[in-house]
Amino acid sequence: MVSQKKISFDIKVYDSLSELSSGDQNLMSVAVKARKRAYAPYSSFNVGASVLLENGEIIEGNNQENASYPSGLCAERVAVFYAGSKYPGMKIKAIAITAASLNHEVNEPAAPCGNCRQAISEYEFRQQEPIKILLMGETGSVIECNSLADLLPLGFNSSFLN
Repeated sequence: MVSQKKISFDIKVYDSLSELSSGDQNLMSVAVKARKRAYAPYSSFNVGASVLLENGEIIEGNNQENASYPSGLCAERVAVFYAGSKYPGMKIKAIAITAASLNHEVNEPAAPCGNCRQAISEYEFRQQEPIKILLMGETGSVIECNSLADLLPLGFNSSFLN
């Protein structure tokens, strides 16, 4: 017998950064500062990320490109991996991600790539607590997701390896 199931999730869409809570505005402003220091000479697409830990620390990251394309690393993974290295076992409460291009205005929020979704999913699964995701372009609206699982339904995790 074949059954059909629907997977859906809700997001909040804010018209601008000013509509977010002061804490979320601060988290995004740290991501914007990180974005401005990105090393993206090949794509001209700068991404910044900031990670809020349960102890109140904010860790930032930005994309780091390389002439050998697979050797680069996205902003989200730079920030998450650094947080995991510096504060092992510390839960991640939220991640703010912002993107801008040197070639055109990015006025829509850019979501994490598949590799970053999988990496963040690992932390969410491990801590057994959702990670709020904030997404913003250079200008325009901000999207808030309640959990990384919303962006990666049916995700792969360590339970499959046992």
